[in-house]
Amino acid sequence: MATGSFTLNTGAKIPAVGFGTWKAAPGDAAAAVQAAFEAGYRHFDCAPLYGNEAEIGQVFKNTKVPRSEYFVTTKLWSSDHRRVESALDKSLRDLNLDYVDLYLMHWPVTLDPSPNDENYGKEDRTVHAVGWDFRDTWREMEKLLSTGKVKAIGVANFSTVNLTKLLETAKVVPAVNQTEIQPLLPQDKLHAFCRDKGIHQTAFGPLGGSGSTLHEHPVIVEIAKRRVVEAGNVMLSWGIQKGWSVIPKSTNPARIARNLTGNFVLSSEEMEAMDRLALPKGKRFNRPNWGTVVFHDDEDVDLE
Repeated sequence: MATGSFTLNTGAKIPAVGFGTWKAAPGDAAAAVQAAFEAGYRHFDCAPLYGNEAEIGQVFKNTKVPRSEYFVTTKLWSSDHRRVESALDKSLRDLNLDYVDLYLMHWPVTLDPSPNDENYGKEDRTVHAVGWDFRDTWREMEKLLSTGKVKAIGVANFSTVNLTKLLETAKVVPAVNQTEIQPLLPQDKLHAFCRDKGIHQTAFGPLGGSGSTLHEHPVIVEIAKRRVVEAGNVMLSWGIQKGWSVIPKSTNPARIARNLTGNFVLSSEEMEAMDRLALPKGKRFNRPNWGTVVFHDDEDVDLE
């Protein structure tokens, strides 16, 4: 199947399959992104928290692919909520870019900054900053749209509760909400809410991620065998068909290519079989529980 793209509420196109860089170790990240470019990826998901933006930025600097032909997302870490533009500027310098296509608030939680750079991303995540919440952060992110440094803004790890609260004061509706979505965590309620509000969903961990046994699930294995594809392609194809972009991550060149090119259209029976996997109760593989439960009082995001 042609990979295709989805249209954001800004009118921009986001490629349906992107390349995730979370947990790409130093020394591996650049090689993986280079392999992804060569395989045909034109959507890259980054974040300063991942600790590899400068390395990836060397690939962006040297690529022969015109900047207008690839889509880059990066994120605002929680301890940078009160210094939004300077945090973006650092990411742009590290990534060797003049702009990003999408800038996401990484979490709906504001943390006090670390006292030194070595502790960046290691802040006490049980102690939230006082006198500031994600609505204040969003107000500052909205200002970026007039700078030319971002084409669109969005959020990540937001529940329906978070989004409802944000939309009470937001002047700009988020273009994207990036959350964990995979066959055991379809987030149906959240997806319906986002669809109604014109917010596109991007699925991180679409193959399950750390600790996942989805590649061995009998239903997925049976479809893969019948279709002569990998189990991962079944899951990615299901996600795209459900209406969200997917950002699988790998450092294996063959798998990187397969995740982009091996996708297909599932039959209605196959889609129904995949949809039943989360019943009667789904499973989350990736979300850390570090004090955000108070913001995530939602049946779709508090699955164990």
